[in-house]
Amino acid sequence: MSEYVLEMKDVYKAFPGVVALNHVQLQLKPGTVHALMGENGAGKSTLMKCMFGIYTMDEGQIYIDGEKVEIHNPSEALEKGIAMVHQELQPIPARTIGENIYLGRYPLKKFLGLFTIVDHDKMYADAKKVLEEVKMDFDPKQKLGELSVSQMQSVEIAKAVSANCRVLILDEPTSSLTQNEVEALFRIVEDLKAKGVAIVYISHKMDEILRISDEVTIMRDGQYIGTWPAKELTTDFIITKMVGRELTNLYPPTDNVPGEVVFEVEDFTSINPRSFRNISFNVRKGEILGVAGLVGAQRTELMEGIFGIRSKSKGVVKFKGKEIDIKQPKDAIDNGIAMLTEDRRGTGIMGVLSVADNISIASLNQYVDHGIVLNHKKIEELVRLIKKR
Repeated sequence: MSEYVLEMKDVYKAFPGVVALNHVQLQLKPGTVHALMGENGAGKSTLMKCMFGIYTMDEGQIYIDGEKVEIHNPSEALEKGIAMVHQELQPIPARTIGENIYLGRYPLKKFLGLFTIVDHDKMYADAKKVLEEVKMDFDPKQKLGELSVSQMQSVEIAKAVSANCRVLILDEPTSSLTQNEVEALFRIVEDLKAKGVAIVYISHKMDEILRISDEVTIMRDGQYIGTWPAKELTTDFIITKMVGRELTNLYPPTDNVPGEVVFEVEDFTSINPRSFRNISFNVRKGEILGVAGLVGAQRTELMEGIFGIRSKSKGVVKFKGKEIDIKQPKDAIDNGIAMLTEDRRGTGIMGVLSVADNISIASLNQYVDHGIVLNHKKIEELVRLIKKR
């Protein structure tokens, strides 16, 4: 019997023009948290997608309990006891929490002895048990789209737990969570460890890694760098291995002196009485202003209101001392205001369009000749310019 519940050996994966994984290895022990670390593009998520059957390895082997297995798709991964919480959420907002948790593996029953239908009573009863197990106070019959992004992330974690997995992959699980939700996640992780589940934990947050991990594997540029016991590591050591050199200045000096006030918001109030009310602030030239608060504090709603996505009952927005009237996002864009949305996949990009289309879509009027014809050469030049940056 192998000491490892799962092993990946000599994994090689290439995409057109790039080697994503160059003969990488990974060994997971039951009842441990194994952190997988590396810079963006190091190959962490690609390796996990090979384990979960989303990608097919060009070369390499996967062993479960010492026996070689082949995983061709996520369904086979789940059957073999592997579950994954993805970095990019892919929920179905129009369906209920229970339906999302059991998507693709609904409990079934016979109807009139002839037809096979979904057993909704069992599905919702099981979903309720899973949510209670992970201490999430959600109604399984509630529409998923009514939840915040962080709450959807919590449901994804419950979905993975419901699979009774032996290996659980958590890819940046705390990216949208508050501190209280992070603590709740850690309690779930400790419970799963006690049950013998091996957990792969991907995160850029050093304090989380050093706190919760038993072992740490570091990758760089698609290559395996090494594996160490977490208790022997320091933040400086991890960063040095991740980037391939010693960093003497981790953070830039904070010697910037903000200039004059350039953006002002006064008495900004939503038409929704339960949303943001009487908000005022200003931002100076060269200044970064943080907007903090717990889930439900209406931070996102405030920014969407300023950008013209949500309506206001009163309030003034000024740019360089001049009041500007923003009734829709186009008005904000025309006044030089841009917004990166909270849910990049859902509201930030158009996945069916090209990179060039997504980059230029907010400023298409700058790339139109004679008012009707798109100048694709100008758009391509914009993309090349952004690549250089």
